[in-house]
Formats: sequence, structure tokens, C-alpha cells
Amino acid sequence: MLLMDMASAQTVLLGLAQGLTEFIPVSSSGHLVIIQHVMSGASDHLFLEYINIGTLLALIVHYRHRIVDILRDIFEHKNYSLFINIILTSIPAGLAGFFLADAIENSRFFGSLTVVLITLTVVGVLMIILDKLPRLSKVASGESLSWKRALGIGIAQMCALVPGVSRSGSTIIAGRIAGLSHRDAAEYSFLASLPIMIAVTLKLLISSDDRLYFVENAPMLLLGNLVAFIAGLLAIRFLLNYLSKHGLGLFGWYRLGLAGIVSVVLLVQYLLQ
Repeated sequence: MLLMDMASAQTVLLGLAQGLTEFIPVSSSGHLVIIQHVMSGASDHLFLEYINIGTLLALIVHYRHRIVDILRDIFEHKNYSLFINIILTSIPAGLAGFFLADAIENSRFFGSLTVVLITLTVVGVLMIILDKLPRLSKVASGESLSWKRALGIGIAQMCALVPGVSRSGSTIIAGRIAGLSHRDAAEYSFLASLPIMIAVTLKLLISSDDRLYFVENAPMLLLGNLVAFIAGLLAIRFLLNYLSKHGLGLFGWYRLGLAGIVSVVLLVQYLLQ
């Protein structure tokens, strides 16, 4: 019973971390690596992929009307601009994820606290100084992005395969540099994540081994996804409202604070070896 309670508590914690940090630009992968390192010392990559379904559903629910508008633009008005930009932004991370899937799953690099420490720090600093970085000419919305700018945001999204970078953080930074406002950069970041998240989910559903994993771990996965769904909805609404009036500096300082904690943990581990 105690083991079940501990498993449930860890699942709820992972669901909260996934739901909140998938959209708030502090890195879901980095937080999940830290949590799993502290609680178990190991990272179950497949479990983390499955609870991403909850955040995907949160994104679809929040943007359901926007998604309908995009589809209406395509089929009724023959306006493909935003759709094409979203696809362009998705291509770099999609290709990298497809060809590097085994490396991401099995390499120690992608579960390393040292890597998380470095990426939390570097991206945190970028967020703090973002408004001082050079930017391209102002762009009204994601639909108005040139193909080069959309692809540039996609390259930033690809970098988020490294834990601690943050997919939303890297794409919002790139969106700001490409000329979008903070809020518009966040909205475009969220919409551009849909193809990748859908592809990851389909990959899980297609694989018979992955489906068997779901059946064997259904109670915990359902719990984790429910928590991730609720937390994801709250995170999306919070971030969009926050970025309507503020920049990314607060999240940059949070990342540096977390990096400080991780550095202490690594130092203690080194001294105890």
C-alpha cells in the first residue's frame, strides 16, 4: 500500500511538472529529469512520453476555436499562410526527433543533471537579456512570418530536444527575435508545437510494445495525464495573460535559481563519491 501511495505521489508530481512546465518556459524535460533523479535516480522515457498526451489535450481544448479557424481558412478561404508556417516550424524538430529517437531514449546525455544545469543557465540568461538582443522588423502575427523566420523558430524548437532548454522558451525567444510580441510569440509557439506533439502521440499508439506498456501501467498513466491536462490548461492561460504585460525575465531568474540548486546537488554528490 505504501509503495502504491509513493507511486501515486510520484505520478502526480510528474503530471504537475509536465503540465505546468510544458508551456511555462522553464523546461518540462529539465524538471522531469530533476524530479526523477531525486525520487528514483532513473528516468522512464516512455512514461514521460505518455503523460505528454495530457498536455496535448490541454492545448487542443484551449485552442479548439483557433484550430477550427485555421482549418476554415485552409478549406474555405484557401489561406495557407499560418498552416505553412506552423509546418515549417515543425520540420527541424520533427526530423531530429525521428532520426535521433533511439539516442534520445538511451543516451545518458539526455538524462544528465549536468546538461540540465548548463541549459537552464544559458537559456535563463538569454531570457533576462532578451529585450536587449537585436530583433528583426516587427511582425503582426505568426501568419505574417516569412518562411525564413518560421524556419528559424523551428531550429530553436529543435534545440529544445536537449533537456533544460524548454521548447516554449526557445521558440518564444526566437519568436521575439523574429519580430513577434511576447504574447504572439507564445501563441505561435503553442500552435507550432501541435504537429510535434501529435506525431509523438501517434508513434506511441502505433507501436504494439508501447500500447502494451500503456495497458500494464494504465492507472498511473491515466492519473498522470489527468493532472498534466488540468495543470496544462492553467499554465497556458497564465502564461498568455502574463506575457500580455511582461517579458520573460522572471522565468529567466527562476531558471538561474533552479540551476543554483542543481549545482549544489551535483557538488554534494561529487563530494560523497
